[in-house]
Amino acid sequence: MPLASLADWFPFLAYAFFALAIPVSMIAMSFLFATPARRSRARTMPFESGVSTGAPTQQRFTVSFYLTAMLFIVFDIEIVFLFPVAVVLERIGTFALAEFGFFIAILAVAYVYIWRKGALEWR
Repeated sequence: MPLASLADWFPFLAYAFFALAIPVSMIAMSFLFATPARRSRARTMPFESGVSTGAPTQQRFTVSFYLTAMLFIVFDIEIVFLFPVAVVLERIGTFALAEFGFFIAILAVAYVYIWRKGALEWR
């Protein structure tokens, strides 16, 4: 019986092993293959979005920046919900297909609404 229970736990143990082994190996490789640190003024400056900006300053972002970010997150999360339904759609029947279509229609209406409002355009 212990072997049967171990076989039941094998996928979890394998996942846990890889979940720990990958970050540990990345950290170990970064120390193993790191180039010697040469301190310079350019290396100590903050680095953000591919541009070294120097000392941190007060930056004002427009509302459209945050709106676009929130819309991306909302639609990204909604798309994540589509995949599991699409995988089992054949097994769950026509009612689920109708619900799936209704969900897509709501997303389409929301997309057209934000497009018409100009929320996707940078000013």
